[in-house]
Amino acid sequence: MNPYILAILLFGLGLGTTITFASSHWLLAWMGLEMNTLAIIPLMAQHHHPRAVEATTKYFLTQATAAAMLLFASVTNAWLSGQWDIQQMTHPLPITIITLALALKIGLAPVHAWLPEVLQGLDLTVGLILSTWQKLAPFALILQINPTNSTILIILGLTSTLIGGWGGLNQTQLRKILAYSSIAHLGWMILVLQFSPSLTLLTLLTYFVMTFSTFLVFKLNKATTINTLATSWTKAPLLTSLTPLILLSLGGLPPLTGFMPKWLILQELAKQDLALTATVAALSALLSLYFYVRLSYAMTLTMSPNNLSGTTPWRLSSTQLTLPLAISTTMAICLLPLTPAATALLAP
Repeated sequence: MNPYILAILLFGLGLGTTITFASSHWLLAWMGLEMNTLAIIPLMAQHHHPRAVEATTKYFLTQATAAAMLLFASVTNAWLSGQWDIQQMTHPLPITIITLALALKIGLAPVHAWLPEVLQGLDLTVGLILSTWQKLAPFALILQINPTNSTILIILGLTSTLIGGWGGLNQTQLRKILAYSSIAHLGWMILVLQFSPSLTLLTLLTYFVMTFSTFLVFKLNKATTINTLATSWTKAPLLTSLTPLILLSLGGLPPLTGFMPKWLILQELAKQDLALTATVAALSALLSLYFYVRLSYAMTLTMSPNNLSGTTPWRLSSTQLTLPLAISTTMAICLLPLTPAATALLAP
């Protein structure tokens, strides 16, 4: 892709998100979301592969549906209350419709079905943007409207953690596994949103760090399936030995970074007398943990080719920058001791 066009598209992505962040009017927020969607579509379809074009079309249709729902709900809110301010949502009907529209935008279950399919059709770089940056603007809106209907948030959260765990169990494609991992993490964030918005933000940031690190590892190894991971130890042995720690951090095992948000969320849910919800969420984390352990096993404990379809690729040195990978990997593994500082910052 022409570097000038790429720069314009990335600028459009940044500008769309910034407009949504800065807006207090629903029309401006909607415009930012639309800019975001339209800026990433050429990036998704740049390889002209039928799979990429299919993924782009699916993404465009779901995002357009969510944007139309959002616009409809904000017009309804203006009709019922006479104002367009994001933080002055009072009527339950537009709040519920907007919550569902934003859930569709970020891929929360039960409106998640597009996310694994779309991510599977993209290359790892655009997949990384879709899994991280594209979640920011809708999340900013969810945090601003602060939905009052607690039942719908808990249903969305629990469904997402369960489906995110179950969906990834039988997958062999890494991008689909990462998509289900994304759904499960978003479920954890939505569960605690109404009780502690700052904790939701902390969870989102730790999820970004861990996902960034995982995508960069897969990109360095040019891996898209579990079988190709088995050849990574010949290319980057040290990184291969560290990757299970990143994956287990995504799964939420102590003493890794990923344990911190899960621990604080379970603690917050228990404080709010939602012991059953906390138990179901903790058990659903075990489902996710299984496929992270499966990936770790494929990377470090199997010799390639481990089956008939496994082939050894050329061991060409990668041109990828390793500094972002080094920083994000260190953060994904070592930040648990900062939990007291995080809790002090979260305290109202």
